[in-house]
Amino acid sequence: MSKDAKPAQKRIDQFFSGPGGRADDWRDLVEAAKTWARGGDRAKYDTALADLSVTEEFHGYPGLQLMAALREAATAGDAAGSFALSTRITQALQTKSFRQHAGDANDKDEGNGDASDLLVPTSGSQAHRPYFETLIVTGVSSNNWPSLAAEWRKLRRPADQFVYEPVFVGSMEDAFCATLLNPNLAAVVINEGFGLRSRHDAPVLRTMTSTAGLNDETDASALGLAHIIKRVRPELDLYLMSNRDVEEMAGNPEANVARRIFYSIEELLELHLSILEGVQDRYETPFFDNLKKYAQRPIGTFHALPIARGKSIFKSDWIRDMGEFYGLNLFLAESSATTGGLDSLLEPTGTIKKAQDKAARALGADRVFFVTNGTSTSNKMAVQALLGPGDIAIVDRNCHKSHHYGMVLAGAQPLYVEAFPMTEYSMYGAVPLKTIKQALLSAKADGRLDRVKMLDLTNCTFDGHIYNTRRVMEECLAIKPDLIFLWDEAWFGFARFSPFLRRRTGLGAANEIEAWMHDPKSVAAYEKQQAELGKNPSDEVLLKTRLIPDPRQIRLRVYQTNSTHKSMSALRQGSMLSVKDVEFHTVEQQFKEAVFTHASTSPNQQLIASLDISRRQMELEGYGLVANAIEIALAIRKAVNSNPLISKYFRIVGADGMVPAQYRQSGFTDYLAPGVNWANTLKSLDDDEFCLDPTRMTLVCGTAGFDGTQFKGMLANAYSIQVNKTSRNSVLIQSNINNTRSDVAHLIRVLAEIAGEVDRGLVHGGANAKKTFEARVTSLMKDVPDLPNFSHFHPSFRGDAGAKTNEGDIRSGFYTAYDAAGCEYIPLGDPEIDRRLKAGPELVSASFVIPYPPGFPIMVPGQVITQETIDFMRKLDVKEIHGYDAKEGLKLVRTEALAKIGRPKPGATAKLKAAS
Repeated sequence: MSKDAKPAQKRIDQFFSGPGGRADDWRDLVEAAKTWARGGDRAKYDTALADLSVTEEFHGYPGLQLMAALREAATAGDAAGSFALSTRITQALQTKSFRQHAGDANDKDEGNGDASDLLVPTSGSQAHRPYFETLIVTGVSSNNWPSLAAEWRKLRRPADQFVYEPVFVGSMEDAFCATLLNPNLAAVVINEGFGLRSRHDAPVLRTMTSTAGLNDETDASALGLAHIIKRVRPELDLYLMSNRDVEEMAGNPEANVARRIFYSIEELLELHLSILEGVQDRYETPFFDNLKKYAQRPIGTFHALPIARGKSIFKSDWIRDMGEFYGLNLFLAESSATTGGLDSLLEPTGTIKKAQDKAARALGADRVFFVTNGTSTSNKMAVQALLGPGDIAIVDRNCHKSHHYGMVLAGAQPLYVEAFPMTEYSMYGAVPLKTIKQALLSAKADGRLDRVKMLDLTNCTFDGHIYNTRRVMEECLAIKPDLIFLWDEAWFGFARFSPFLRRRTGLGAANEIEAWMHDPKSVAAYEKQQAELGKNPSDEVLLKTRLIPDPRQIRLRVYQTNSTHKSMSALRQGSMLSVKDVEFHTVEQQFKEAVFTHASTSPNQQLIASLDISRRQMELEGYGLVANAIEIALAIRKAVNSNPLISKYFRIVGADGMVPAQYRQSGFTDYLAPGVNWANTLKSLDDDEFCLDPTRMTLVCGTAGFDGTQFKGMLANAYSIQVNKTSRNSVLIQSNINNTRSDVAHLIRVLAEIAGEVDRGLVHGGANAKKTFEARVTSLMKDVPDLPNFSHFHPSFRGDAGAKTNEGDIRSGFYTAYDAAGCEYIPLGDPEIDRRLKAGPELVSASFVIPYPPGFPIMVPGQVITQETIDFMRKLDVKEIHGYDAKEGLKLVRTEALAKIGRPKPGATAKLKAAS
């Protein structure tokens, strides 16, 4: 850059970095101040301070006075003072000590005293109180904001359970940015009279606001802003301040987004108390609060739980160490009682019911069930409650085994659909919408659409593929308006608390569809498309068209399961099953029966409490935690792929490598691609058929000569790094709300060390070492087995099947294996398998066969085994294959047993082959 060139101005609309990025900016400011204080150039400090001042407007700390003090010190040429003050602020931000001492400035006026007083606690500091910030959108001149802040601080009382700082903005764009950038916000107060445009440069933001119909100053309404903020961060409490006809605003149905509406000239105390009450409502954890009270009561336990109260632990010479390890409260809070306020998980009417209602609010559901047996149980509950014998469910063949076993329990007939293959990595993606629509249209052509009750899909997949849930549901509802959707979002529960990813969740999309259904324009859009399609459009036309459902016919029935323990602060096996179903009253009794079937009558109290607590955390700080998890993931991706040594042998696959181009209609390539910003990322999330969850990272290790299982073991045993699943040539790394930048540094250091060892081995090993290495890499990266698709069910298990669909009676196939005499075993390498594949009789699986990796059933009971499945099995080099005993061989249904089950209908085999 030349001396005369100006540095690029920081824009308020280009932020993919979250809390960590803000911390980096402050550390950069301190470094620039240090350089200046030591006699260096001050220009870098001035630039850093100017850039930082833009975004710090949206945070309560350091606040108006401290930022003004920094600018004054710079203007006065005080390098030492600038260095000292910026260092103290940065330390307060890093340690979060400002939160503990926010209330200490209670009697300080913003306009008086030494600004540095705000950095340190007074001698009369109170006990810790949770801290948050409140956004105040106002039309008042920014010159008056310091005095307004002082008025707000005067409202603080020692009796307040929480303490908060006000953050002022004067335009709709700035309010939008503050909502996105400030994770400490818990409430928003919207006064009338503010402007539309930010004082800062925001071209990409203008693109986004224009799509929302915000084009001129007249669009800057309090109610309009409230709706925008509620969509971005639905967990925030909104308060509207009207200086006109407050009764008219309160009577407007669109004002229901606000927690309360005030007449703006009234005193602030009621608003202050309302803000605290709103946060208290989210802070309250009904079950956990009562469990803590229960643990402090003197209780005589005469029920079947000797460990309760801990007496058998702490009085023992032999197991006292268990009590010392876990602590007394764990045992004081243990009970098998359902009285005394502890409630029953099977029939909740008290604190568990209240906790579930709060979870429903947090997740955007009508109701939520707590599950303490993991999401495997949640899935089986949903399948059993919603499907019965003979019902057809369209199911991703590669979904979790709990869905397949759920079909067995329900007696439902799975119609398996295939995801797109990713043969290079020995994994599958997600199921294309065209495949799903074809299954529905084929059932309709067969006259069997009424029997198709459910679409059952995994979102996001193990490897991070996210469906366009709204488009999937809308197009399926255009074909069958009452179709039930079960979204297994075991790995994706955190997405609710990201405004970018929420739209891609089952419930997020369901709420958008519900709002669309009540928009008068929806009927017009449907009728317009119907006129264009004509009376009898062909399947080919329907498959190519983005179908619009009839909003008057839709029966919105959406179920979502989340492994709360996988992405939130819940104990192992904590899960939630969320419901948004207008017909739930028709299946409520069935749901109770499913709960009775699967839920333990002795659920763990600590698990239930952790579900309650995890909801509290995500409502109050989930936005910032998820932003940090995404930031951590992007930091890992960038560090691995840009490091010269690491990237020689390892790489993290980008979105363009995980999602084929035909499913990225927007042209989006990757989160770290040049020029990527909010606008084109949102376009991808809105339009593309599949997106990639940024927190799930496929790290290719085959290029370093390691298979996935080998590399996972090395990381765990030699470097104390735990990763998720593996494939033939990769491991899955997942960031979550628990990760820190230190975790990133540890991972990168380890990868650099391993890459260095590989590099040195090749340099010093000579030609033979290089040849061996290249052969190993070729084996792992090129000589990969083709992935087998589901073939078809044997005709004996398709007695009532249609001609164009491929469903089968999996339950009959499952229980056929219970007849030992009707089954046989053939070793995988036995030539008999090859002979029968060519000449018959057909090989029919008697069980589920699930290799790990890839972790999906390559055989299900009643499935005809094909050559591609055998080839895949023979090339597998994994140690863990559920349902397969290498000593015995494949478990097959004998031909004689198949004959006894029942003969297929005439022509069924020919129809089946044609359908396949």
